Amino acid sequence: MIGYILIVVILLPQSLAHPGFFTSIGQMTDLIHTEKDLVTSLKDYIKAEEDKLEQIKKWAEKLDRLTSTATKDPEGFVGHPVNAFKLMKRLNTEWSELENLVLKDMSDGVKHKSFLTVEDCFELGKVAYTEADYYHTELWMEQALRQLDEGEVSAIDKVSVLDYLSYAVYQQGDLDKALLLTKKLLELDPEHQRANGNLKYFEYIMAKEKDDNKSASDDQSDQKTTPKKKGVAVDYLPERQKYEMLCRGEGIKMTPRRQKKLFCRYHDGNRNPKFILAPAKQEDEWDKPRIIRFHDIISDAEIEIVKDLAKPRLSRATVHDPETGKLTTAQYRVSKSAWLSGYENPVVSRINMRIQDLTGLDVSTAEELQVANYGVGGQYEPHFDFARKDEPDAFKELGTGNRIATWLFYMSDVSAGGATVFPEVGASVWPKKGTAVFWYNLFASGEGDYSTRHAACPVLVGNKWVSNKWLHERGQEFRRPCTLSELE
Repeated sequence: MIGYILIVVILLPQSLAHPGFFTSIGQMTDLIHTEKDLVTSLKDYIKAEEDKLEQIKKWAEKLDRLTSTATKDPEGFVGHPVNAFKLMKRLNTEWSELENLVLKDMSDGVKHKSFLTVEDCFELGKVAYTEADYYHTELWMEQALRQLDEGEVSAIDKVSVLDYLSYAVYQQGDLDKALLLTKKLLELDPEHQRANGNLKYFEYIMAKEKDDNKSASDDQSDQKTTPKKKGVAVDYLPERQKYEMLCRGEGIKMTPRRQKKLFCRYHDGNRNPKFILAPAKQEDEWDKPRIIRFHDIISDAEIEIVKDLAKPRLSRATVHDPETGKLTTAQYRVSKSAWLSGYENPVVSRINMRIQDLTGLDVSTAEELQVANYGVGGQYEPHFDFARKDEPDAFKELGTGNRIATWLFYMSDVSAGGATVFPEVGASVWPKKGTAVFWYNLFASGEGDYSTRHAACPVLVGNKWVSNKWLHERGQEFRRPCTLSELE
């Protein structure tokens, strides 16, 4: 706009305001109208700039309030998944949009909401789609569609959402639902080329399957054989679905008979002098595998010292590479961790000895205390702590044998998410600050207990601090209890 005004003004001396104009009143009046147009254009420009500045001012005020709140408790603020998502979105896109607004754009500014919009859900669904994660594509696209159905105004239309959703459902093998969604899409846009093509393809596949099933049925009816028995229902779900169900709190409920075998008790560490007068509080979390929780087993003061020691060293958490036996990063473990030795601080040494006293297992051959911090979305997908038979070199460099047991301290409460789950058996153990859980990874024979395969669920709100001790076989030859009842 201002460029247009300047061009007109520059050209005026050479054209409209030529000296010969004064000889013609008619032409002079034309100049008056031209000047009037310039004033109007100038006012329009001023109004546009004022509107833009007002938008920038409002954006700055909102951001000022937001940062004021965030800086009071930074960890708690980014511990909320929506806040974390919005922060990353602002830094990656919205500040660029603001820059464009300041320089040349006359847009409506940037608005902030405390919930995920249709656009947010759609973008997250697209990210999952590009990674061929059709399961989560379906979840995000369904949420976007749900919000559109509820009347949310959005630049994303239902056709775009249904396009991704129908294909994601098809990729997961649900042909009936994919066909239904495709028909719904075509009701909104009958000329949609890809949807029309998909509709024909889906119908062809379904017709072919119907014919194949009919042929198989006819062949069976012609054979003089014993009638086929009905299939036995198998209580099986893919591990991924079990894992996510448990993380949502949809765990398997024990039968009353099994629950009666779970107890709470005081434990003196097999008459350890340190715990005779102040025994530890134990609770049975699960029976097979045996998972025991120790309550009030680490103090707030000890937790803060451990966290302070770990924070400067936190780096991307690693896992043991079964082929090389060395530590490496992995996409299925999203957290930061640090390792603490007992000799560097008396608190760490005291914690190590506490584990030894309560389990009866020698910690001199154990790995260092590992401290881990999981932010929003931080997780560790299903894994074993022990090395399997096809991983003979997993802990070769340590020279201490396999991981016989795991001790896990919970050093924070988690607002939502963050459970330790065992998909094979359906157990869920939820974080509680100051507690610890313990289980054996190996049977007394030295064979691995595959039911101990476990995972750290994604943190949904807040953040999660844990520390764990992996105890190894060497040094336990005359220490491991013959029965688990000796832990009681």
